[in-house]
Amino acid sequence: MTDSIQLDDTCPQPQSAAVRELLASTPTKELFINGGYQAAASGAVLETLDPATGKTIAHIANAGQADIDAAVLAARTALTGPWAQMTPLERSMILLKVADLIDQNMDELCELEILDQGKPWFVARWAEIPAAANQFRFFAGQAMALEGQTLTPSVNYQPPGKQVQAWTVREPVGVVAAITPWNSPLILTAMKLAPALAAGCTVVHKPAELTSLTALRLAELMTEAGLPAGVLNVVTGEGRQTGAMLAAHTGVDKIAFTGSTATGRAIVDASKSNLKRVSLELGGKSPALVLDDAELDITIPGVANGIFFNGGQVCVANSRAYIHRSIFDKVIEGIAGYAAGLKLGHGLNQETQLGPVVSQLQAEKIESYIQSAKQSGATIVTGGERLGSFGTFIQPTIITGTNNKMPVHCEEVFGPVLVAEPFDDINDALKWANDSDYGLAGSIWTQNLSSAQRLSRQLEAGTVWINTHSMFDPSMTIGGMKQSGYGRDSGKQALDNYLEWKTICAVI
Repeated sequence: MTDSIQLDDTCPQPQSAAVRELLASTPTKELFINGGYQAAASGAVLETLDPATGKTIAHIANAGQADIDAAVLAARTALTGPWAQMTPLERSMILLKVADLIDQNMDELCELEILDQGKPWFVARWAEIPAAANQFRFFAGQAMALEGQTLTPSVNYQPPGKQVQAWTVREPVGVVAAITPWNSPLILTAMKLAPALAAGCTVVHKPAELTSLTALRLAELMTEAGLPAGVLNVVTGEGRQTGAMLAAHTGVDKIAFTGSTATGRAIVDASKSNLKRVSLELGGKSPALVLDDAELDITIPGVANGIFFNGGQVCVANSRAYIHRSIFDKVIEGIAGYAAGLKLGHGLNQETQLGPVVSQLQAEKIESYIQSAKQSGATIVTGGERLGSFGTFIQPTIITGTNNKMPVHCEEVFGPVLVAEPFDDINDALKWANDSDYGLAGSIWTQNLSSAQRLSRQLEAGTVWINTHSMFDPSMTIGGMKQSGYGRDSGKQALDNYLEWKTICAVI
């Protein structure tokens, strides 16, 4: 049985004065457009709930068409304003200042993220919020490293006595619609904003309606860092309304989206309005291949952490494990023991290791996958139950005896649910791993360098880890194959999402 700290409708006292004030006042957060806050034109608002308690912590504006128009106009106007005249060094210094301000406001941002999304303190404080700051630091350097090319054309019809010279330059694509999900709000926001701004674009950001608080606070910090008005605008609201209007807007030149594959398809349809450029980081059903020579002292906690970290609400989570039959029972027993030792509770309690999932709707979705697996004859090794009379806590769960026809095995559950199956032949395991609509990530657990190298090339995934899972760095690009999307976040390759190539040819 998973340990629990306190599963009721109480919330530990935040350390940040700003967050304590928020809880005391339940404010309405307005849209951030052209350097300042303003209410939605319609006056419509949405509730923001603490998933650990079910209580309302704030309200956010629900933007409509007039608000989207205003935000896009502000971003288009800013494209030719002071932002366009800044040198790469000046843009770089602003991004570095943003990173510093994230560090200086770390506790507040962590607590906002915890209350809004439900993640544990250690995930926010030691992983995701610092990682957001480091995205801005990395792309501050990239802002000063944008390069074109000098070409050597062989044009044979230039005028006598003249020469043809040609070169390329990189220019910002224009106004970017950055649409981000609810599972890791600030870091995924930073992964869109930092490269877009380093490239010189302007942005209209639409955060998930469930988790908008850190995006709105970040907009303030970026203005404090010196970002000119209109360069970043934040429009909150429902995805089916606000997000759809933004994606279809003809004043937007580029959509950068992270979220579900289903929504990704809708984004592509919306982009047809003016043939916007699109980059998509979508769903995953990432496999872990555990070979018979795997070092179990790192494999067991590594695979467990790969699925239970952040409640499994991670796009690259290793939600499928194929384990060599000779060690299958031992590995499953170890992962089950790891799961049983996790402490569930409110994320503001620093002892919490596993918080609630983000919403009642998400909890019910996860439960439906587990119940469907039970009804189809699968075995629940551990977990599988809701805990507590309040909130959306789900036990970390391991399921065996599945097949690739079961929804829990082939669809993205996005919760703390691992399906695990034994294999005898690694070629079978590789075939099963690649038998998926998704191709976002995967991991290989072995001490054999030859096996690791061979399998890493054969695994159909945009990122492959060896003897680890979910290890990130701003320099390491991430993105998917197949229905996990196209385009890349992080790494210098991310800049390609936000830059156009222009060729200049001259007769001199």
